[in-house]
Amino acid sequence: MPDIDHPGPRIYVADLAAYNTGILHGRWVDLNIDTTVDEVREAIRAMLHDTPVTPPEVAEEYAIHDYEGFHGYELDEYEALETVVSVATFIAEHGELGAELVNMSDDVDDARHSLEERYAGSGESLTAWAETYAEDTGQLDEIPERWHPYIDFERYSRDLELGGDINVLDVGGEVHVFWAG
Repeated sequence: MPDIDHPGPRIYVADLAAYNTGILHGRWVDLNIDTTVDEVREAIRAMLHDTPVTPPEVAEEYAIHDYEGFHGYELDEYEALETVVSVATFIAEHGELGAELVNMSDDVDDARHSLEERYAGSGESLTAWAETYAEDTGQLDEIPERWHPYIDFERYSRDLELGGDINVLDVGGEVHVFWAG
């Protein structure tokens, strides 16, 4: 039974030879930022080696029968291990935001590019982000302080979004803003 509170991505790989004889045999494989494809392959080999099916050399095939910690990203039962490790590493590194980006682009390299090149920050709301962004970038420096309360950051942020200048992701009650591109 999986540990419901487990913090990171992991997969449950099942021995198909055992499964085809009506025996459930498999192992959870934890995936983190440092996990390599070779380490996952070795964990699968070890699980297959411990097969209850005799002779053990019959156990060559496996499938991913369950997974958790992928925040909505869906794995195929025969997903390439390179993809599994790449996605899991990205999610372990960036959490739910990383998972949302991978879900949107279906490509870890595109998701990484979005975070590295287009990420504009986050806030409790799009309006809060716009105000912080304007302050942090010096856009308010030339406007007298007494006029700041009259600036309509809600309208400014809405215009940026409707105009296609930004893309917004709502993740865990926080908005994350990306420059369109």
